[in-house]
Amino acid sequence: MSIEENIGYSFRNKALLRHALTHASACNEKTAGQNNERLEFLGDSVLGFITAEYLWSVHEDLPEGQLTRRRAAAVCEKALAGYAREIDLGRYLYLGKGEDMTGGRNRASILSDAFEALLAAIYLDGGIEEAKKFCLPYIINGDKQTEDFVDYKTELQEIVQKNPGEALSYVLVEESGPAHNRHFTVEVHLNSNCIGIGEGSSKKKAEQEAARKALLLMGIREK
Repeated sequence: MSIEENIGYSFRNKALLRHALTHASACNEKTAGQNNERLEFLGDSVLGFITAEYLWSVHEDLPEGQLTRRRAAAVCEKALAGYAREIDLGRYLYLGKGEDMTGGRNRASILSDAFEALLAAIYLDGGIEEAKKFCLPYIINGDKQTEDFVDYKTELQEIVQKNPGEALSYVLVEESGPAHNRHFTVEVHLNSNCIGIGEGSSKKKAEQEAARKALLLMGIREK
């Protein structure tokens, strides 16, 4: 079965589909063209909008903070990788030989990025309604499984917002490792002061860990 049959969408522009499925490791080994990182960037925003619109429409009683937490849970790396596995997305990816041999087709960071890239490709090829048709079933299911998710970034943001004039920012201070095993270090700053440092296999994970460390420092969270 082709990827198009699997997702129930036929691309008019087949080059867009290949672009979405091409990991940077394939380009590094000169076995493919442009990688999917730019599409992933766009897909992240498209996914965020569709998820926010859905949550806003179905949870009329929830305040902004709870809506934000539910959105974060529905589109976190673990959730996106799960959606990707449901359509066997890893099977269709173009990977470098090294990445393929080290389990890249089942790596959460690669699958979650590829899911966002695929969503962006559908959006560019068929518009927002086709993008919604593709991803809403996963968002709805993901929204039902959010109870155990802790969004440290939102929790920290809500605390900081209580003090007018305080500014919170996340700074990527280091990115290292080969394509199949990236490592990110992020600092969270309150104004000009670093209040937490986090590490992880993706920038999003590192940011969440940095926020958790900041909450520990404030005595809001316990280890």
